Amino acid sequence: MAASSSTSSSSSVVPSTSKMSEDSQIAQKTWIMENNIETLSATDEIFKYDRKRQQDMIAAKPWEKDPHFFKDIKISALALLKMVMHARSGGTLEVMGLLLGKIDANSMIVMDAFALPVEGTETRVNAQAQAYEYMTAYIEAAKEVGRLENAIGWYHSHPGYGCWLSGIDVSTQMLNQNFQEPFVAIVIDPVRTISAGKVCLGSFRTYPKGYKPANEEPSEYQTIPLNKIEDFGVHCKQYYSLDVSYFKSSLDRRLLDSLWNKYWVNTLSSSSLLTNADYLTGQMCDLSDKLEQAESALVRNFLISESQERRPETKLMKATKDCCKTTIECIHGLMAQMIKQQLFNHNMKHVETEDSVMA
Repeated sequence: MAASSSTSSSSSVVPSTSKMSEDSQIAQKTWIMENNIETLSATDEIFKYDRKRQQDMIAAKPWEKDPHFFKDIKISALALLKMVMHARSGGTLEVMGLLLGKIDANSMIVMDAFALPVEGTETRVNAQAQAYEYMTAYIEAAKEVGRLENAIGWYHSHPGYGCWLSGIDVSTQMLNQNFQEPFVAIVIDPVRTISAGKVCLGSFRTYPKGYKPANEEPSEYQTIPLNKIEDFGVHCKQYYSLDVSYFKSSLDRRLLDSLWNKYWVNTLSSSSLLTNADYLTGQMCDLSDKLEQAESALVRNFLISESQERRPETKLMKATKDCCKTTIECIHGLMAQMIKQQLFNHNMKHVETEDSVMA
């Protein structure tokens, strides 16, 4: 009788494999929808590599005549998931990797990505000789198995402080564009990705030295911590962002499913509120400092005559946006916890009652 009760209890508490598989598929579809990943035919031109065409475009160097030559970047879902998993594995430390792909007119296409063995800190990541040797060996090995694309960029993480290029990043990207064109820099924020549920990623190219861009329309607002604002502001005119889109095909399905199973388990077994506790606390402190600055700015504004032109977006407006963003991330974390509670623990009370009756 006890054995029967035990079997009944375990089957009630632990979701079946089929149920877990179904949940994983639903989560994968949701992730694909949230990140607007387009499904392409396996015969689409994007999956074909024409070596001569690539060599002709590189020899022409059209980006030297137009600093804004590349307008957008297309990233495969497989490369995207690899970058997210690598960035999350680094925690609060920055990680770095390389992008494999090709160019097509004004677009850069990322087909694959791989991690580099580098030493990272909370504010920077440095590639040593070992990383360059690994990079060369990986690209050569990839070509042997039919992956003909070349390195077209690098990616690294900014844990908790947004997607933009720091002074060191700008210098690194300028160096790459001088000697390895075409080349692109991708920045991914794993902490905000966990909090928001959607991949937080930016793609950038730097301007040539001495080039002064025309006044551009402000890009989508993003929260920058106060201790990073100076670094962001000093270098923000030295690069521009590319429009980012994602794609996948039936050819990627098996690899994507295999990677997703690892990603899904990690997501399911962690709580964004606990994992990002330090990040959320830092956001609150940063918001408090920004509100103090906004208060001081409001006092100063009263001394400015109404006829003087004011900035289109005040510090208070920016602090309000930051507050809304932090609130939404907290609500998202609470909702995720409630869903997990309902999914895994909703039968616990029934099991305890059943055990007491059987006893």
